Amino acid sequence: MKKITIYEPAPCCDKDAFDYCVFCGCDCCDCSEPIRISRIYENLKMNGVIMQRYDLGSFPQEFITNTDISKLIVDEGKEVLPVTVVDDKIVKTKEYPLSDEIVSWLNIPCDYYKA
Repeated sequence: MKKITIYEPAPCCDKDAFDYCVFCGCDCCDCSEPIRISRIYENLKMNGVIMQRYDLGSFPQEFITNTDISKLIVDEGKEVLPVTVVDDKIVKTKEYPLSDEIVSWLNIPCDYYKA
């Protein structure tokens, strides 16, 4: 089975202040996409699909050791994040993948990602 990895930007603010946003705890951003990806991530995991997520704030070493991601950030800046990689090939930048894209890239049934 194919493997999907998403390299994400660091959360924009303090994760300990959970007053507003359920994802990062602030009212300064829209976290609907990371939340959507979190739900897909959990459902794919339950169906045996290998999906990894690394955010720049928590896993900086993953960005350094992956030479493709490191070069992309050096060349285009952090604005290139999120970056989606399928089987070591960059397939999407600057946006989280759509559900249909994940299904297509991984060749999995649609119900694998649904809640």
